[in-house]
Amino acid sequence: MPEHRHDPKLVGGTLLAQTAQTLNKATNRGETGMTPQAPTTQELAAKTCEPCRGGIPPMDRAMAASYLVQVPGWVLKEDPDRIERDFRFPDFVQAQAFAHRVGDLCEAEGHHAEIHYGWGHCSIAFWTHKIRGLHENDFVMAAKVNGLADAPYVPASVGTPPPPYVQGA
Repeated sequence: MPEHRHDPKLVGGTLLAQTAQTLNKATNRGETGMTPQAPTTQELAAKTCEPCRGGIPPMDRAMAASYLVQVPGWVLKEDPDRIERDFRFPDFVQAQAFAHRVGDLCEAEGHHAEIHYGWGHCSIAFWTHKIRGLHENDFVMAAKVNGLADAPYVPASVGTPPPPYVQGA
């Protein structure tokens, strides 16, 4: 029987694994001329937003398109480059509650959305203002907002005191 232990492809696939790993890292850094691959939806949702200080270019459209696949329901828009999604609800109360939950999430992450809502709808848009375009943070937030949309609506419990801006409170 021939000896194969000197063939690097057969030593536990180590060389092949290392080559694939090196290619993946180079692709993700944009060094191969190929479009880097976006993190999965779960990976995006697990990240936290990193403060963007500006001075970096916005994400190009090809990269944005690869990230867009990971955030179902969102669409890529222009002027400025941004991502948007419209959410539908059976009434005003649920649309408003969702808008507030998104606002709370944005405040916690330090990455703020454009939020528009009314009876039965809530529209969310993300882009990174400092770079006048898209950044990975925008897709992180989109994945997190999708998670909020998937969570069931729980109305405020009876007996909850009204907010201070309500007359007579």
